[in-house]
Amino acid sequence: MPHAIDLILAMTGGLIAALILGLFAKRLGLSPIVGYLVAGFLVGPFTPGFVADKDITNQFAEIGVILLMFGVGLHFHLKDLLAVRGVALPGALAQILVSAGLGAVAAHGFGWSWSAGIVFGIAISVASTVVLTRVLADNRALHTPIGHIAVGWLVVEDLFTILVLVLLPAIYGPKGLEDGGLGLTLGLALLKLAGLIAVAAVAGRWLLPRFFEYVARTGSRELFTLAVLASALGLAVGSALLFGASMALGAFLAGMIVGQSDFGARAASDALPMRDAFAVLFFVSVGMQLDPSSVAAEWRLELATLGIVLLGKPLAALVCVLLLRRPLPVACAVAAALAQIGEFSFILAGLATGLGILPPNATNALVVASVVSITLNPWLFQAVEPLVGWLERRGLVRRGAAHQEAVLEDDAAAHRAVVVGYGPVGRTLCRILRDNGIEPVVVEMNIKTVRMLLAQGWGAVHGDASSREILLHAGIETATGLFITASGVDAGQIVSAALDLHPGLRVLSRADYLREAAVQCRAGAQAVFSGEGEIALSMTAYLMRELGATDEQIDRERDRVRRELFQERTEPGCGAKAAED
Repeated sequence: MPHAIDLILAMTGGLIAALILGLFAKRLGLSPIVGYLVAGFLVGPFTPGFVADKDITNQFAEIGVILLMFGVGLHFHLKDLLAVRGVALPGALAQILVSAGLGAVAAHGFGWSWSAGIVFGIAISVASTVVLTRVLADNRALHTPIGHIAVGWLVVEDLFTILVLVLLPAIYGPKGLEDGGLGLTLGLALLKLAGLIAVAAVAGRWLLPRFFEYVARTGSRELFTLAVLASALGLAVGSALLFGASMALGAFLAGMIVGQSDFGARAASDALPMRDAFAVLFFVSVGMQLDPSSVAAEWRLELATLGIVLLGKPLAALVCVLLLRRPLPVACAVAAALAQIGEFSFILAGLATGLGILPPNATNALVVASVVSITLNPWLFQAVEPLVGWLERRGLVRRGAAHQEAVLEDDAAAHRAVVVGYGPVGRTLCRILRDNGIEPVVVEMNIKTVRMLLAQGWGAVHGDASSREILLHAGIETATGLFITASGVDAGQIVSAALDLHPGLRVLSRADYLREAAVQCRAGAQAVFSGEGEIALSMTAYLMRELGATDEQIDRERDRVRRELFQERTEPGCGAKAAED
């Protein structure tokens, strides 16, 4: 059993290396995942200097896989998949078949078995959830038809890979097919899977919502975070012990259950820091497996893998989208977004290697392909728009319906605002917004208020608005404005997070005290309304009126108070403007 110091050294060394290399990668305009993989290589056994304990790091990586899968489940929405099922479902399945075929042919050429080649092809057919969503978000394409198709496509890939993760141990595990034929083995595996889904559905419908509501009533954020993590890990371990399924599948189901509840957004927000920390260690553990001597010796395999990832898979996606009658710009963007591999590829390859299906050099090929494809992917996606523009200028292609849909969707989003808090001030602003054709989405910590609004057909999200995840759930990236009406919240942090996600967003905020108004102004709020200042103005007007002052005298005194209170304590053009308005 490892000593505590070994645990701390492995975790600390991996995280510090990942932080440094992740920052360096980000500075170069690359995905931080590239830095994490390189960090793993540097702290691995194939480089001099500090060497992290591989076994301990792999144990942390197991937790990272569970939390990654939990996060995938949290963001899995069946309605989103159904909305693009006409493209995503047949396109993704066809692309997986093409990738599996190409992988099988290439691997067989290197002396592998056909089954190993097919599994390897499936491993390189699935794109990284982390990379794809980040690339789409950075290019403001996540909430466009292109983004919807790409995400729906990715969901189909993930679900297919999860099915493979369930079937591989049933077929190639220690017991394998010894108790019966393939049909019986698959039948038993699917029966266990159905039982797991049934138990998870019952837990998700009756137990977890009541459990989370009870914990949420305590008002403790730490307890709620602990409840989320306990649910994810508990269902993951339970699925393995009771149903013989993988912990990754159990975690996915747990995330999907929680994600469909009223607590989904808050669960995603509170579990995000732990998920990201352990996910980093997962990528570090993958990078530790990179053997430079094997890279040099197996360069043909790695080149073939890169060819499938960067050419074969995107071309298959491009042809599929075009055959399904979508415009060329959409097809090119979807193909470019999918031209990479990530976490699911390593999860599947790790399982297949452990079962003796894949040879050890398969992991090296995947690491090399992952680093190169993740590095190039943002540039590939950004090259789509110039390419399409070049083709348009020469009359070789015209912008079709997809562009019009994107314009219409942007127009619709321009009539949506995020309102933090649904007290007296929030209710008043929501009514005014709706009267003027702007649909409010309320962010509220009171779960009863959220449920009431949802029952009335309003947009509402349960959670802390200072969390980027909660703001994303509320649609801040496409909103026309943010109105912070709740008291007792960290409005400055909310403003900073919102403007980071949506630069140029119109922000109106409430502050209980003038010193808080100054902080919010510096954070970027255009108008801040201070309760302390407004009370001073109201009492000034009342007192002057009681003393017999004229309206002109009252206005002059209010202007003097406004200058004294607002202009001296807040940024020019922010607090003073708020008081005048």
